[in-house]
Amino acid sequence: MGNREVRTPSAEDVERAWSVVRAVLPPTPVVGEGPLLKLESLQPTGSFKVRGALNALAAIGRGEHVVTASAGNHGLGVAFAATRLGRPATVVVPENASSAKIAALGRFDIELVREGRSYAEAEAHALRLAERGAYFLSPYNDPHVIAGQGTIGHELAEQLTGRRLTVVCAVGGGGLASGLGLWAATQPDVRIVGVEVDAAPSMAEAVKAGHQVPIEVRPTIADGIAANLEPGSVTIDLVAKHVDRIVSVTETELRAAVRHLAATHGVVTEGAGAAAVAALLAGKVESRGDSDRLVALVSGRNIALGVLAEVLASSQP
Repeated sequence: MGNREVRTPSAEDVERAWSVVRAVLPPTPVVGEGPLLKLESLQPTGSFKVRGALNALAAIGRGEHVVTASAGNHGLGVAFAATRLGRPATVVVPENASSAKIAALGRFDIELVREGRSYAEAEAHALRLAERGAYFLSPYNDPHVIAGQGTIGHELAEQLTGRRLTVVCAVGGGGLASGLGLWAATQPDVRIVGVEVDAAPSMAEAVKAGHQVPIEVRPTIADGIAANLEPGSVTIDLVAKHVDRIVSVTETELRAAVRHLAATHGVVTEGAGAAAVAALLAGKVESRGDSDRLVALVSGRNIALGVLAEVLASSQP
């Protein structure tokens, strides 16, 4: 997988993606006092990932088949985009994927393939399918996906006109942080701060080393940002160049953020979706003065109900 040649996107790619995404998706709201919340959890698939998927499928040739591997937010984004744009797509999921996710994917007009006992095996099968002539769509190591995620920045610029901003976002594979960083590089006074879970510091280690570093991923409720990076991913250099810094949060801090968002704002989030808020609540990101507005991206809501109930009922890690 690390041998795929992937073009590094530019700020111009993000600008072009903005015209694609805004034609389909209405703006998600910015709410709150003090630190602001950008509620990407209110996207039709429950996650910001739909932006990158829409832009990618619009950019890829109309007759070209897209294949991806994901039983989560990326898969739902691809399924939504393929159905909305009338493009052929295959989503490969492991055989042990949750029934709820299978049901959610099944509502869309895609080919759903169940293969393998793990995500790695499902991804390997998707790559084999792509070798037969399809386009393999990575959840983050793809220029169209990265550019699509960066459209959140253009939306923020219209919603918070003329503001000095610190935008805080979760970092897993780095597609979101990379896209936002490309946008921020065109703005007069915007900085991007990334947030990892300390159970999986994949990007921080890669940026420090200058290349992908295999790590041991520990259990976490932030499964959406807990994985090893694809070797050679273009997001490593983009994050190193355009993201101000990366901080990490603990499981205790993530759980506290999920509870805070539910109790204070009535917002349901998954673990990864609450990472930016967790960093703010823990005092790990501070504003640059009175003129700086902190904006936390609430990136997704797709949490299993049993996990949500357990987190809400407990004040323990």
